[in-house]
Amino acid sequence: MLSFSYKNRIAFNYILSTALLISVVFCTIYGITLYSINKHINDDILEESSEYLEQIKIDSNNAYLIQVDQWRESDNNRVNVNPVFVQFFDNDNKLIDKSPNLKGFQLKLHKPEKDNQFVDTYLNKKPIRQIQIPLFDKNKKIGYLFVAMSLDEATLILTNLRNTLFIAFPLILVLLFSIARLIAGRSIKPVTLITETSSRITKDNLKDRIILPQNKDELFVLSKTINDLLDRIENAVEREKQFTSDASHELRTPLTVLKGTLEVLIRKPRNQAEYEDKINFSISEVNRLNNLVDQLLLLARFENQKQSLRIEQIYLNAIILDALSLYSSKINDKKLEVLHDFSKDYFVTSDNYLVSTIISNIISNAVKYSHENGQLVINISKSGSKTICSISDNGIGISATDLDKIVNPFFRSDPTLHPEIKGSGLGLSIVERITRLLNIEFKIESELNKGTTVIFVFE
Repeated sequence: MLSFSYKNRIAFNYILSTALLISVVFCTIYGITLYSINKHINDDILEESSEYLEQIKIDSNNAYLIQVDQWRESDNNRVNVNPVFVQFFDNDNKLIDKSPNLKGFQLKLHKPEKDNQFVDTYLNKKPIRQIQIPLFDKNKKIGYLFVAMSLDEATLILTNLRNTLFIAFPLILVLLFSIARLIAGRSIKPVTLITETSSRITKDNLKDRIILPQNKDELFVLSKTINDLLDRIENAVEREKQFTSDASHELRTPLTVLKGTLEVLIRKPRNQAEYEDKINFSISEVNRLNNLVDQLLLLARFENQKQSLRIEQIYLNAIILDALSLYSSKINDKKLEVLHDFSKDYFVTSDNYLVSTIISNIISNAVKYSHENGQLVINISKSGSKTICSISDNGIGISATDLDKIVNPFFRSDPTLHPEIKGSGLGLSIVERITRLLNIEFKIESELNKGTTVIFVFE
């Protein structure tokens, strides 16, 4: 099958529809012309027939003789552009007389079924149209009047018209195809620009954008959509690069610390207490590394959208109490006051494991960033069909300039101000991804040195 360019396909499809339209127009023209010519010839034959019928008289002495002397003096003796042929038959279908222009020929008598009907036939191998009209005297047929006209002129006109239309048809189509191809080429010029721009875009060059057409048509929408797509891809690639860089750094740090600690241990013999101290420190770093890897794997699952959801009715009160129990030792170490009033049971429809993960992450952050003797407040309420859960602390808080960045992977707000607080900066990023996956509304309100409040709204 032939492979056409998009421009040629547009022109070709246009020509197909145009060809159909032109065919209908040409057939209509030919049909109207054919009808008009035939009607004109038929009318002329009928008019001639009427004149000759008026001239026919019956001889009083012989009722079967037709007086035909007068018609010889009529127009039949003149040279006509489209001659009229006339002849008379008697009741025995024998020739009585005929017009001189018939010469040695005579018009053919057809079956009675053809009486008073137009019949196309031939005279001396030339097309004619004739009519045979029966003649009556006192309801008795006494003969026939034949009137015929040549179809040479009509045939010539129709043949010339048909040939002209046949020749004009392909010429018009070729001309229209050229014009359509030119117009299509100009119309799809923005598509060519899109192709050229797209060919320049690679993973190392995501800055190029398609120039938007002046007319805000479908191509404008297409170009703008592609530009928006490129913006999203560029942002995603930049985030991926930053994520890879940060992940490498975060993984390298505990490994470097472990390596240094072990190198110190083997330099010289040490007492039991020193070995135990260094080993315990190494175990804490391994735990930190293990936790970081778990978080990276969890984040990767959401990035690749391979997390299969198990939606069910879950008991929100129990999830919060389990998270508080998990961090009870840290809560006791900091002597935090936990305030919650679960006077009612609250159930939500979601994924139990993922909801437990986000609640656990937020409570972990609240404990981690709270001051000693601080306060942790947890509230659950209903608003119509929505269940609202808020977790608040009165810890170090987050600056207003960092609030829109804290969900980015590995971002930590001013970590140098509190070097004693360890973290990877992945917790809130994981929470944001999970809430987006579960269609849970997620909001953070915070003020520096006053505390942070995290709000979940379950549908």
